[in-house]
Amino acid sequence: MRVLVVGAGLAGLTAANDLAAQGEDVQVLEARDRVGGRMHGIEVAEGSWADAGAAYLGERHTELLALMAETDLKAVSTTMDGASRFALGQDARTPDAQSVPGRFPPLSGVALGELFDLLDEVTRTIRVDAPWLTPDAERLDATTAAEWAEENLRHPDARLFFPLFLGEMMAAAPADVSVLHMAFYLRSGGGLRYLNAFAGGAQESRIDGGAHRLCEALAARLGDRVRLAEPVLAVEQDDDGVTVRTEGGAYRGDTVIIAVPPVLADRIDFRPGLPAPRSSDRTAPGCAVKVHLVHPSPLWRDMGLSGWSVSSDGPLLSTVDDSPPGGVGVLTGFVTGEEARRYAALPPAEQRAAAVAQAARLFPGLPEPIGFHVTNWLDEPYSRGCYAALFGPGDWIAQGPGLTRPHGRVHWAGTETSTEFFGLMEGAIRSGHRAAAEAADDHLTAGSAL
Repeated sequence: MRVLVVGAGLAGLTAANDLAAQGEDVQVLEARDRVGGRMHGIEVAEGSWADAGAAYLGERHTELLALMAETDLKAVSTTMDGASRFALGQDARTPDAQSVPGRFPPLSGVALGELFDLLDEVTRTIRVDAPWLTPDAERLDATTAAEWAEENLRHPDARLFFPLFLGEMMAAAPADVSVLHMAFYLRSGGGLRYLNAFAGGAQESRIDGGAHRLCEALAARLGDRVRLAEPVLAVEQDDDGVTVRTEGGAYRGDTVIIAVPPVLADRIDFRPGLPAPRSSDRTAPGCAVKVHLVHPSPLWRDMGLSGWSVSSDGPLLSTVDDSPPGGVGVLTGFVTGEEARRYAALPPAEQRAAAVAQAARLFPGLPEPIGFHVTNWLDEPYSRGCYAALFGPGDWIAQGPGLTRPHGRVHWAGTETSTEFFGLMEGAIRSGHRAAAEAADDHLTAGSAL
């Protein structure tokens, strides 16, 4: 069997490796000039790399940990020793930051407790294997998270913190996602407390040297079976097989696995056409811009600070210490939701000035960085946002049932097709395993019918 795989992100490379290990003929077609998709490393100092895209993992991410073991990659702990910094004002003024032990913000504990109880209550109702079959799914899918917050959150501290929490967890503005998608995302990832945790949670570790190394290792196994700079334009099926047309030529195979985000899949000309689109005009890109401020060493640790911060005013809504062991200091800033749209529109000089000034307020005495990097996922043409696509009102009801359903010889992969750990590296890997198994099973079934 010859299988064509569209997309050399983690899902596509996982599927291709599974099939190659079974002796199948595989060809991977990737639009970019690199592999990895939303796993992207940047060299912040000689020999030191930071994750410009997907980064964190926890012990429940068993398929990811298994692939790391296979490729001899190690995990390093996300450092959280020291006090956190919070700048949480309730007006337009940027407040003085406060140092707080641990990660609980200096807001009303009762209000935040009620917020998390309400989130937990709606999350528990979700049928994670088929969100569109959740009781009251149509109402939940028709309501935005912003509308839910307006109706349910009474305390100003809860209203202040909710969009910051949603931005950190999902890179979403509350108006962009339905309640069904918000609740599904939290439950799919292991629950809001697991997703939000460093020690013992989904953000406990990083891949030593950068998450991109995993994709590079998987691609190295495939060698010249990975073709870069080959944007796919069309997928044509007939009785004998499938033809994938790119800007550079045409590739013939028995079946194809499409491992790109839903909005990008809808840009491909399928013949015959798809029975339903994979996205809608309410499907938004994950609103994330990642900023890396590089220092000679993790200077904030000398101040007794962990590097973790949360701010209600941007651009950096949160920061975390992503320094490599024994190397330079890397303070990673997350710009998410509506703030990401505003920040992405600024000229580079203004982006730097705003981020550096805010870091200096959050960490008094922090000097100018020796390196500064911005990764704007909103304008990345072959990702359409990060961490994952944001399903808006009506998307799960309309698109959900068909996300993994094969279209003839076409199979689907990508973290957006996984109901387990949706939006995470773990979800991408699980989707790749599933798509490869489906493609192999379909070929066997077709062969036995001949």
